[in-house]
Amino acid sequence: MRKSFAAKRNELSMATTIRLAAMEDVPVLQELIVDSVRSLSVPYYNAREIDSALMHVFGVDRQLINDATYFVAEMDGQIVGCGGWSKRRTLFGGDQAQSVRVDELLDPETDAARVRAFFVHPNWARQGIGRQILKACEEAASESGFTRLELAATLPGEPFYSALGYSIIEPFDIPLPDNQSLPVIRMEKRMSVQITKRG
Repeated sequence: MRKSFAAKRNELSMATTIRLAAMEDVPVLQELIVDSVRSLSVPYYNAREIDSALMHVFGVDRQLINDATYFVAEMDGQIVGCGGWSKRRTLFGGDQAQSVRVDELLDPETDAARVRAFFVHPNWARQGIGRQILKACEEAASESGFTRLELAATLPGEPFYSALGYSIIEPFDIPLPDNQSLPVIRMEKRMSVQITKRG
């Protein structure tokens, strides 16, 4: 008998481990990010935009790892996705994006936590990996007192976040060298009550 989509997703959820990222994961994460962006950004961005974004924007943010707010998803010991949240003001960008970094801490009473740096390996795209990581991020941000989340979604990422309750605030362009720019979309989600972790 052919298994239903829901049954397959449940099996995937049971087989996937979500854990905090560690510094020793960085080399694998760097490769995963490149694979994810080059495969899943087409046809939303052209080759020059992708190359420039990988050089100047997309990458591992070690501050998230140091803050213990960055997660990886593993399948059979293989990292297949990553993503995190931040209690700092920076909205996007990896280690290389120093010009947009603002490490000032956010106030949960007035500010929105940042959802940051989500990437899934193309072989595991659209199989619930990103959804599981995002759930872990929302739970952790809620436990830290935040009731709002904000992010800069890439064009291919916007439908994913919209499906999970995020609303569009405004589109904007990230300036890139060589007269390039990367269109993204600022989005937010309001959590009326704190999310409770299931034991």
